Amino acid sequence: MDQKLENILNLALETPEEERKQTESLNVGYSAESRSWELIVKYHGSLDGLREQNIVVEELIAGYAILTVPETLVDTVSETPEIEYVEKPKRFYYQQTDPDGASCFPPVTRRTPFLNGRGVLLAVLDSGITWDLEVFRKADGSTRIRYLWDQTIPWDQTIPGKQAASREQETLRNPTLPQNQIAPEETGDTGYGRTPDGFPIGTEYTEEEINRALNSSVLERYRLIPSRDLTGHGTAVAGIAAGRSADGLYTGAAPEAELIIVKLGLPREEGFPRTTEIMRGVTYALRKARQLNMPLVINLSFGNSYGSHDGSSLLERFLDNASEIGRTVICVGSGNEGAARGHFAGNITRDGRVELAVGNYERNLNIQLWKNYSDVFRIRLQAPGGEEAELSTNIQGGKYTLELEQTRILVYLGEPLPYAVAQEIYLDMIPAEGSYINAGIWTIRLEPVVTVTGQYYLYLPAGSGIGESTGFYRATPQVTLTIPSTAAKVITVGALEGEGSSGRAFGRVVHYSGCGPVPGTCVSKPDVIAPASAVLSCDNHGRAYRRRSGTSMATPVVSGVIALLLSAQPWLTNLDVKIRLMETGIDCGISRNRQGWGLINPKGLLGI
Repeated sequence: MDQKLENILNLALETPEEERKQTESLNVGYSAESRSWELIVKYHGSLDGLREQNIVVEELIAGYAILTVPETLVDTVSETPEIEYVEKPKRFYYQQTDPDGASCFPPVTRRTPFLNGRGVLLAVLDSGITWDLEVFRKADGSTRIRYLWDQTIPWDQTIPGKQAASREQETLRNPTLPQNQIAPEETGDTGYGRTPDGFPIGTEYTEEEINRALNSSVLERYRLIPSRDLTGHGTAVAGIAAGRSADGLYTGAAPEAELIIVKLGLPREEGFPRTTEIMRGVTYALRKARQLNMPLVINLSFGNSYGSHDGSSLLERFLDNASEIGRTVICVGSGNEGAARGHFAGNITRDGRVELAVGNYERNLNIQLWKNYSDVFRIRLQAPGGEEAELSTNIQGGKYTLELEQTRILVYLGEPLPYAVAQEIYLDMIPAEGSYINAGIWTIRLEPVVTVTGQYYLYLPAGSGIGESTGFYRATPQVTLTIPSTAAKVITVGALEGEGSSGRAFGRVVHYSGCGPVPGTCVSKPDVIAPASAVLSCDNHGRAYRRRSGTSMATPVVSGVIALLLSAQPWLTNLDVKIRLMETGIDCGISRNRQGWGLINPKGLLGI
């Protein structure tokens, strides 16, 4: 086992590629075409020695970098003295649910007119934006988008002024063409866009280019700038944070804030962003804010469940570092896992038996068990038919495979790592026969051998990673935060039902809103809560407004209100903003664990 590499990366490197493909997470970050890995590293000094060995290096901020590494050279990266720690990318999921009520946020939209977000950059890292909608324009019809970076549109740097069509763009032009017949082709010599400085992917469009395209016909403008938001998630988030219709009937939180839009992700089947793309997007927004000398609010409306949830992953640490740069505030949704049955917290002295229901048609399932390194457990796993096995804790290299009732289980026993304060025991279940793992009740039995704290946490994949029937029988809704909302210095936003300007008038925290103490720390999240049930925003097709729910929609409410605050007081730092939120939040009469500092209070925060 290489202790510079995170556990899941060690397991992935020790697992054959064909077996990795059967899992939900082990193959994320690997390119079969180039036989290379995309890796996140924390480093010091210079990485020039790696560049000389055919390794692509993208330096980010504060000693973080993304490397594209041939698989045969991963050991070389680990052995490099300047490399402190290495992780692989994780897949993230948007935090949206189906609307389940009626909600708005009058405290935000009914404000003193001069508090409008002017002079503040609001960066939305998401699924893109329908950039030509009137809600993202100024009164004169010009755009409020300063920069649009679409990470999914490849740029052919060998032919000036030409860009290659991504898989999704070609699908838009010819939706009947089979996916396996779609090949990149040039969209024409438009003279628009370029790969942004310092990044190897995507195409960046400037405010000037967007304005020129807006003066063209609708058909022509999307030939010039072919970036589209296919899901509408990013457009809705941007509309809540900063939209405004020309007739004034719809107004987001900060309608004169200037926008930086990053459409996350490379074209791929699952369509969800990865850790590396998020880190690139944050670095990009920070560089633009420094270049323009403007305060910056970054909105992140997504999360996942892989990790110890204690702030020790490179993404969490990266966001904490980013929050300390200049006048930057990062807002992150707490996740929609509150009712998902994917989290369990226990103490071995009381909860030594955990039952997990596995629904029909699960192609794979991974289970993380995190505990204190000082505690020693004896762990037994029982399959639905009664067959069971004890997980050995004395295996050379920490990785082995066992089979229970036609289900193959990849087991990885973690050892102390530079940034991990908890031990991970990772199980990845894939079919040994047929297409699905065994459905039914799987039982995990934990017996104490040496007990110091006895505390442990179990996590299943978040979002659409598992079916609705799969989950712990005795789930723990009090520990359901998704990563990266567990980062200490970000503003973590939970979801509240109802409508009104007083805390109690809003009702209760929505059942799906993630919350909880951050394990091993004194931190509890969310920091604040905001309306999230059926929040009105613009439709990505531009035909109407629609309501969406989830912490994805609560987060831009808070991002927009903070943009208003920075518009009035642009000298405020991230810590200053946190203190203001703490002082002015409205107590809704519920636990700190659920509401944080309370309902965001725009009037109190802005002094109006």
